[in-house]
Amino acid sequence: MAAPTTDPAPPAGAHARPRALVPVRLLAAAGGGYLLYLSFPPSTLWWLALPAFGLLGAVLRGRSAGGGALYGFVFSMAFLTPLLVWVSSLVQWLPWIALSVFESLFVAVACAGMAVVSRLPAWPLWAAAVWGIGESVRSRVPWGGMPWGRVGFGQPDGPFLPVAAIGGVPLLSFVTVLAGLALGELVRRLVVREGLPSVRGPAVLVVAALLTGPLASLVPAFGGGPDRVVTVAAVQGNVPRLGLDFNSQRRAVLDNHVRVTEELAAEVAAGRQPQPDVVVWPENSSDIDPLQNPDAAAQIDRAARAIGVPILLGTILRNPPEMANADGPTASNAAVVWEPGVGVVERSDKRRIQPFGEYMPWRSFFRLFSPYVDRASNFLPGPGEGALEVNGVRVGIAICWEIAFDDLLADSVAAGAEMLAVPSNNATFGFTDMTYQQLAMSRIRAVEFDRSAVVVTTSGVSATVTPDGTVTARTQQFTPDTLVDRTTLRTTTTLASQLRSGPEWVVVALGLGAVAVALLARRRAGRKSDV
Repeated sequence: MAAPTTDPAPPAGAHARPRALVPVRLLAAAGGGYLLYLSFPPSTLWWLALPAFGLLGAVLRGRSAGGGALYGFVFSMAFLTPLLVWVSSLVQWLPWIALSVFESLFVAVACAGMAVVSRLPAWPLWAAAVWGIGESVRSRVPWGGMPWGRVGFGQPDGPFLPVAAIGGVPLLSFVTVLAGLALGELVRRLVVREGLPSVRGPAVLVVAALLTGPLASLVPAFGGGPDRVVTVAAVQGNVPRLGLDFNSQRRAVLDNHVRVTEELAAEVAAGRQPQPDVVVWPENSSDIDPLQNPDAAAQIDRAARAIGVPILLGTILRNPPEMANADGPTASNAAVVWEPGVGVVERSDKRRIQPFGEYMPWRSFFRLFSPYVDRASNFLPGPGEGALEVNGVRVGIAICWEIAFDDLLADSVAAGAEMLAVPSNNATFGFTDMTYQQLAMSRIRAVEFDRSAVVVTTSGVSATVTPDGTVTARTQQFTPDTLVDRTTLRTTTTLASQLRSGPEWVVVALGLGAVAVALLARRRAGRKSDV
């Protein structure tokens, strides 16, 4: 009888080596996440996103789903914790860390999927699609989602930017992640000298990703009539003090915007500034409801009469008692058009209100963790398409937080918006990066929809943006100022505005299909990778 055969024993230390690499992988994941943070505005180092995902890809390649989740969580915490530090200026450190941890769970699941597909041919392509699934999910759930920190939002200065006009932020994120993963895989194969044939695949993916931006810039927007040019003035009135207590300074903030507008009117009368066709004030520029407070109404009308054109302004409107809910009286964060001598002639309430700021989900539960819960407002979301007529100009409105959501601006453009206005109030967040991150989003939306944009804030940074994403003028933080810009109005249609979420669902389908194929292949092979 033949002796039973056994598999040869593994070399000594073979099991120990993968385990010993875990700290190195954790460090690489953290380093990649921090590089991704450094690629975001106010930095213009957009290219750091490529080595960031190159490192992430090197860490995830060949790992198990559990290992991928671990490294993805570390990557995300190193990225989101510094990116979202402005949250701590609103609610201190515990909710900031909790938000970073919670959002990182979505990234961890996505990275688990990326690890699963990392054994497929052309794996950077499929892994980039799986990353896109994670961004799509966390941009929607819970409570409307948290789109802040999507990779595409960090690319307003990079060569991939024109891709936004083809497939919006989802496609811009996909291409950026693909470029980073493919570049990392190319470098890995060169380092380990796998041979020229093995290098060709990732090299082709790198070149293809890098060409998407220049090629996308060749695709023109279509339809629409001839461009019109109007003069738009953005008024940044500033606030008396930094911080959350700007709400207690409501009258002073209103007076500031009235004063700066009157100063602009004097400049126009003296011929030093052109007569604006549209004047835009920021979110919360009149935190006193002018529909219920005659004094606030008189102040706004005084400014409108001085400048001689309607003012598009942000205000808080108190809702009638019958609209109260379990948390008490409600209000609406609104943009209204104030016509001189007439008052409000158009109104658009904020459609996507911010959880934990403008309203508090599960208030009684979260009160157990932070006393700041009771400082959250009790706003209601508004209906409509977010487009207002201002002195013959159709303006698409994205109030602060709304700029991060793909569907809202798409609805505004579909409703005929010829330009975009992003009224915001960043006074709460002090001298943090939040205002620069928001400006970057506005620049990407300008390209996505081929529309000029005006970003106007109470305390900066306000800016004017051309349809190609170029900032033509900007203000300093916490400085009263006015921007007067010759603004191009367009009615063209980009592929992104025509296709809307179509490219996003293609990316999601690619990712889901790749995960399914990889899981089936692993099941058939019956093999498991190390952690």
